Amino acid sequence: MPRDVVEELRHRYEVKLTYNSTAIEGNTLTLSETQIVIETGMTIAGKSVAEHLEAIGHKEALDFVVELADSSTPISEREIREIHSLVMKGDSHGDTGAYRSLDVRAAGTDFVYPSHLHIRELMESFVGWLIDPNDLHPIEFASEAHLRFVSIHPFRDGNGRVGRLLLNLLLLRSSYPIAVIPVLRRSEYVDALVRARASDDRVSLDGLIIDAVEESLLDVLDTAVSSEKTSVRSDLLLSIRDWIATTKET
Repeated sequence: MPRDVVEELRHRYEVKLTYNSTAIEGNTLTLSETQIVIETGMTIAGKSVAEHLEAIGHKEALDFVVELADSSTPISEREIREIHSLVMKGDSHGDTGAYRSLDVRAAGTDFVYPSHLHIRELMESFVGWLIDPNDLHPIEFASEAHLRFVSIHPFRDGNGRVGRLLLNLLLLRSSYPIAVIPVLRRSEYVDALVRARASDDRVSLDGLIIDAVEESLLDVLDTAVSSEKTSVRSDLLLSIRDWIATTKET
């Protein structure tokens, strides 16, 4: 795609993913406020310093994820901990990038995360699983990785944001667009995670992620074919436009 299209999409998804992922965790910055914060560094009246730092940290973590996506090196604990350090920018507890040292329970549920005594062993096993060959479809693989990571819950805080960034790192490495789980579907997303943990039923979670990938794909293609600089065969261009129109109608 032309450079201006790539840059437009990069900026768009920096804002879109940062806004929705932080909002899922309770950040009250609006979409437009998030854009102002991460693109200009300006502060928003009435919003906390912590909320500003969450947005900035998430944007920096996404930049790091995009760099990792272009690399062929295996994803290790070091990279995951670095993502966490960036996500938790400004955290006052001083444990950014460090695994939790206490046992925790999922808020609002009876689900107990693994003991902190087993975190290192579980994370070692997790990154080993990431590099093992498998027959899963790339979206299913990214979804399963997301579920496994957030179920280990290796950090005191920030696991959801890191997990969604990890999800997108795996999608990008497989040449899929970024998947944005919208804050408007937060309850559905949480319920899907709870169901998957309780019964090993990942259908709802996979469905959410498939929807997100499809929406992003439509957006990417729509933006690309709208550019006069995009070089695509006329028959293929017509086919893409027809598919976009049909999908949007349904």
